[in-house]
Amino acid sequence: MRAIWKGAVSFGLVSIAVKLYSATEEKDIRFHQVHRTDGGRIKYKRTCSVDGEEVTYDDIAKGYDIGGGEMVILTDEDFAELPLTTSRAIDVLQFVPADEIDPIMFAKAYYLEPEGQAAKPYVLLRDALQDADRVAIVKIAIRQREQLATLRVRDDVLVLNTMLWPDEVRGVDFGFLDEEIETRPAELAMASSLIDSMAGSFKPDEFTDNYRAALQEVIDAKVEGREVVAPEETEEAPAAAVDLMAALKASVERAKAARGEAPAAPAKTAAKKTAAKKAPAKKAPAAKATAAKKATPAKKAAKKAS
Repeated sequence: MRAIWKGAVSFGLVSIAVKLYSATEEKDIRFHQVHRTDGGRIKYKRTCSVDGEEVTYDDIAKGYDIGGGEMVILTDEDFAELPLTTSRAIDVLQFVPADEIDPIMFAKAYYLEPEGQAAKPYVLLRDALQDADRVAIVKIAIRQREQLATLRVRDDVLVLNTMLWPDEVRGVDFGFLDEEIETRPAELAMASSLIDSMAGSFKPDEFTDNYRAALQEVIDAKVEGREVVAPEETEEAPAAAVDLMAALKASVERAKAARGEAPAAPAKTAAKKTAAKKAPAKKAPAAKATAAKKATPAKKAAKKAS
């Protein structure tokens, strides 16, 4: 890994020199835009919308649109005067319980490695965080942008998670929140049963990106010159549920079947209904006897006529 940032964690009067590394990487398959006929790469030129001339990087500045077709242009000198006091420091602001931070605020994760002789204070801060069972709220400037972040411990390493600012989290204003929607106790109990039947321990290695794997197979087949065969659908899309309770029951049974559990025994009420439906079938012999009685006078009448 290559360090993307160097600085120090400011922990009271203690300064811990660290290096910052990206803790995650996207595994998405990237493509280039090419000419369909000859595979040539598509290139784009930076041109000015006013004079139509091509512009070099040295002549490009940052502009802020203030509306009405007007633009404010900012130079490097304007950015240099901004108060980024945390440009080379990670300032610890406070220590808070981890469960007080909503996960929606987390953005990106970084590993921190001690640099030089900073291993001892690094381990001290790490152990102190574990003993206190808290995370540190810090500020850091990465790529000319000040960010709020947390420091926590993972696999005996300090991890910095950048966070969104409170005004960057959108609020919700959905119509159904103003409606009085009630759930029946039976529905809630069945939903809880479904949750229990699907409960387990989270093991990240059990989950894979099936789309990326299939796409990679298509690419490999193209490279090897083989015929690409589309994989068969293994599961049909579920039909729209009409009855919520019936859908919940079916979901519970399917979850149990996936775990290899035996299906639940039918309820007594269902057995009574089944027996009630079968009872009328026993009256069939009586109906045959009645038909036989009616047929006997008809036969006697036929003999008298002859």
